[in-house]
Amino acid sequence: MTELPLGKATNYPDQYAPDTLCRIDRSENRERIGLGGTLPFSGVDIWNAWDLTWLDDDGKPQTATAEIRIPADSPGIVESKSMKLYLGSFAMSGYASPDAVRDLIESDLGNCVGAAVSVQIDSLGSSRARGLQRLPGESLDRTSVVCREWEVNPDLLCADADEIVSEDLHTDALRSLCPVTGQPDLGSLLVCYEGPKIDRASLLRYIVSYRRHQDFHENCVERMFVDLLDRCSPNKLTIHARYQRRGGLDINPFRSNFEAAARNLRLWRQ
Repeated sequence: MTELPLGKATNYPDQYAPDTLCRIDRSENRERIGLGGTLPFSGVDIWNAWDLTWLDDDGKPQTATAEIRIPADSPGIVESKSMKLYLGSFAMSGYASPDAVRDLIESDLGNCVGAAVSVQIDSLGSSRARGLQRLPGESLDRTSVVCREWEVNPDLLCADADEIVSEDLHTDALRSLCPVTGQPDLGSLLVCYEGPKIDRASLLRYIVSYRRHQDFHENCVERMFVDLLDRCSPNKLTIHARYQRRGGLDINPFRSNFEAAARNLRLWRQ
């Protein structure tokens, strides 16, 4: 694995420091789950940065939030602590406008991951209303189920090939572990599909089997996509995870073989 700042004592720069950004190649995970060549999905990783601040040309602090979108076909992802250090380094640096900050972040992150990155900055005076929302469809959390598997097990999944449906299912029981620190990452998960009816108890057991799984958010979602595609054979499939904020950042991977865009919903834990 790439040498990462996560889990180590670190200086927190407050002057612009793009060299803090740390890239992780997506290929490291994709090789492990049998992905190579053409991907079975498109998608995006949506980062919400809630603590962005910088100085204007007069030294007056400016505060904002930022929505960062990194395409799923980028060669790399950004390690989360390095993203926190990078965004924090704007705090005592001066910029003429929010657009200047946006352009700089887009350029630096694009250079890091090897693809075009889009950034939208919402300053205090122009911030969009971000009320709490709900994931669409029915909740798996009402399903009566006994869970005994604590390691990822795709054999838990099953579907009825004789019943073809189109449905949206979600759960707030998603939990995985940071692969470096072992800290828990909690979140919500949305599964939208069309195809053989997935047994809901089996799907919930499978999601719960990530409870001790150590991996990055993006990798967990891609593993889920591959397993559901392989075991349940849906014609259409979307998986969207909404993870709880940590260190002023939340990361929300979206993978789909039929939907082009991901809505940046703000859920109850965000």
